Amino acid sequence: MTGVPASAAGGSSGARRAGPRGTSGPAAEPGECTSAGTAPGRTGSGRGAGTGTGEAGRGEAGRGGTEPGTVQRGVAPGGATEGGAAGRGGKIAAAAVNQASVWNVANLLTMLRLLLVPAFVALMLGNGGYDPAWRSFAWAAFAVAMITDLFDGHLARTYNLVTDFGKIADPIADKAIMGAALICLSALGDLPWWVTAVILGRELGITVLRFVVIRYGVIPASRGGKLKTLTQGVAVGMYVLALTGPLATLRFWVMAAAVVLTVVTGLDYVKQAIVLRRRGIAERRAALKETDG
Repeated sequence: MTGVPASAAGGSSGARRAGPRGTSGPAAEPGECTSAGTAPGRTGSGRGAGTGTGEAGRGEAGRGGTEPGTVQRGVAPGGATEGGAAGRGGKIAAAAVNQASVWNVANLLTMLRLLLVPAFVALMLGNGGYDPAWRSFAWAAFAVAMITDLFDGHLARTYNLVTDFGKIADPIADKAIMGAALICLSALGDLPWWVTAVILGRELGITVLRFVVIRYGVIPASRGGKLKTLTQGVAVGMYVLALTGPLATLRFWVMAAAVVLTVVTGLDYVKQAIVLRRRGIAERRAALKETDG
């Protein structure tokens, strides 16, 4: 860069007086360094901004290809360029935008589900656990938890609100409310313990399996898995309510369908995990052969 703004604070008498608009002093003389490079017989430093104390001296030649005698756009006193500062500021701002806040709507819904777990248990076991009114309030809490489960993941993916907290807390909240409902129902004698063991065992087992094979890839959620979740929610919700007559018979068959889907989709996930692991091992071996070869 070949010129210094005339308004540099504390400038010494060695600084050039600004010429016409867009220039700073006379044009570069033959052999003088410009921002585009150096001329024969001169060193790599040219006339530029000072050290930041207001003195105009010799600084490093600016980058950008400015013509001799013109002021390089964006040069501030002290040698800093507005472009460089803006670039660094832009990266910081972009990082702040990309890193979604923990206090977003998706995570708030997840936190609500976590808070509903103890509330649901208190309502479910209230007044001995067999009061229809208390069971109705418990069903309302369970329904809210299930509905928010449908929305928080969709909001996080749609509006780029995915956070590390959400990745960990969301599956915990899902399994916590479902596990609390199943355990309460079995403790009250409304649901056989083996049904609770099958459903919870499958959920915990698949979660562990996902972490085991995550080095090879991610097991995607299948339509069968989504149908299983929906059927489980409907079946458990019907058992939470104090139903009698035909509705009590209907909830038995809905729960039976949920158990079947739980087992079938669990086996399908195991199959996918085995295939994913074998494929990942084969790809690594092929990559090692290409590297050695």
